[in-house]
Amino acid sequence: MKVLIVDDHQVNRLLPRAILGKLGVEVVEADCGEAALDCLDKEGGVDHVLLDVSMPGMTGLEVCRRLREAPATRDLHIVAYTAHAFASEKDQIMAAGFNDLLIKPISRDALLQALGLS
Repeated sequence: MKVLIVDDHQVNRLLPRAILGKLGVEVVEADCGEAALDCLDKEGGVDHVLLDVSMPGMTGLEVCRRLREAPATRDLHIVAYTAHAFASEKDQIMAAGFNDLLIKPISRDALLQALGLS
């Protein structure tokens, strides 16, 4: 299994990388929306994307919409990863096409459940 973690803050990529690495999951990282799209074009074999919603430039919402529009990534499992927890924001996030939502800081159990590993 391969997971792409996308977050503009490196510190926010450390915990999910550590949790997944201990399980033998291959992890690749991107620090912005543009890099995430480029990585998915070049990397191949990504099973899940853990995608920060609030990033400068291209937001996670826009990245998710673009992935849903492209035939090659239309069915990719995409999990929103955000500090935003208000109900109205959750509705907007899920409407962009995400499969699940994790609220930062994440727990090991929540991450594994969102990725179908529990």
